[in-house]
Amino acid sequence: MTSPHSELLARHKAVMPKWLMLYYDEPLELVSGQGRYVFDGEGNRYLDFFGGILTTSAGYNVPEVVDAIREQAGRMLHSSTLYLIRPMVELAERIARLSTIPDAKVFFVNSGTEAVETALLLSCTARASNQVLAVRHSYHGRSFAALSVTGNRAWSASSLSPLAVSYVQSGYRLRSPFGPLADEDLTRACVRDLREVIETTTTGDVACLIAEPIQGVGGFVVPPDGFFGAMKEVLDDYGILFVSDEVQTGWGRTGEHFWGFQAHDLVPDLVTFAKGLGNGLAIGGVVGRGDLIDSVEGNSISTFGGNPLASAGALANLEYLLSHDLQGNALKVGSFLLHELEARIGHLGVVADVRGKGLMIGIELVEPGGIVPSRARAKEVLEMCRHQGLLVGQGGLHGNVLRIAPPMSVTLDEARDAVGILTDALESVERAAP
Repeated sequence: MTSPHSELLARHKAVMPKWLMLYYDEPLELVSGQGRYVFDGEGNRYLDFFGGILTTSAGYNVPEVVDAIREQAGRMLHSSTLYLIRPMVELAERIARLSTIPDAKVFFVNSGTEAVETALLLSCTARASNQVLAVRHSYHGRSFAALSVTGNRAWSASSLSPLAVSYVQSGYRLRSPFGPLADEDLTRACVRDLREVIETTTTGDVACLIAEPIQGVGGFVVPPDGFFGAMKEVLDDYGILFVSDEVQTGWGRTGEHFWGFQAHDLVPDLVTFAKGLGNGLAIGGVVGRGDLIDSVEGNSISTFGGNPLASAGALANLEYLLSHDLQGNALKVGSFLLHELEARIGHLGVVADVRGKGLMIGIELVEPGGIVPSRARAKEVLEMCRHQGLLVGQGGLHGNVLRIAPPMSVTLDEARDAVGILTDALESVERAAP
């Protein structure tokens, strides 16, 4: 008998692109959620520790957010930016204040990809240059220009690019030639490498460096605190702008700070955001120096960006994140998760690294006895967790990193349950390893 999931999968394959990634040997349909739990089309319940790729920040079915969306939907869904939109202006005012950027302005779009495209447009326009610095292991979106600044071969669909891109070090340790160095020495080595890259691979008039403070798809790579601040000192010598891609790190998810860049003692020129702001609504944008945001001379609109429904829902979600101190909760529960995972699985031969900040934790899996990446073992753990009622993500340059990123409202009891499931799955994989 055909199951609801298998029937839907057949229909999906018939009309959707083959390159549209699906998790699991038997992909599932998620149909509802409550708090940190989701339910599939066959009635199974899962503890969601990936949150729609770090998007469901407050949790599922949050009354304050649902009510704001319902109220706005009853009035108007759409008008376009050719007209004044009150919730969009109110949301922009809040984000501008939170950005720490003096005299900031905001432009809204529909996704992180569009936000990156906008930041690249603004940087290249302001600097009259198509040269860009990006970071190895990075991921910035699926569009033509966003892919061109993505330093991860698995996601690079084409070598063609509208930009001249040079790649710099990320602070990743496990397979880096700088990996054995202490934090300060690693930072100094990467800063020297940055200057060398500028001097040898560019003409000097580079538009920007775009970087994720903690790499998401790259496997939650966490550079030392102050890493990008030290890099920005070099950028300032050349007048190069710094774009902080906060699509995954924003809104307090790192626990220690509201924005990822705040761990690096710098104020960026532009910040991209999306995902967690909308708690599932399609919204993204760029906040930055007013002169940079205003640098585009041609006419422009954003048909759907900042629309009344998305802005009203995002405004309610942002208020919920702030009023319930979900940043503080991310620090508390994230610290617990990292400590427990390091203690319970860090010694396993298939685990090369447990790393992260706040509710962005990566577990890198390898062939036992070395650092050869093991995508197969990561997939095996992903499947085991699913069958034990836990959803996690998979990423990294080699697809061998488990990504742990629950909604920021996650409880300590839920974290304990997740640690238990992950430990059982990883110990099982360890026992089966040759």
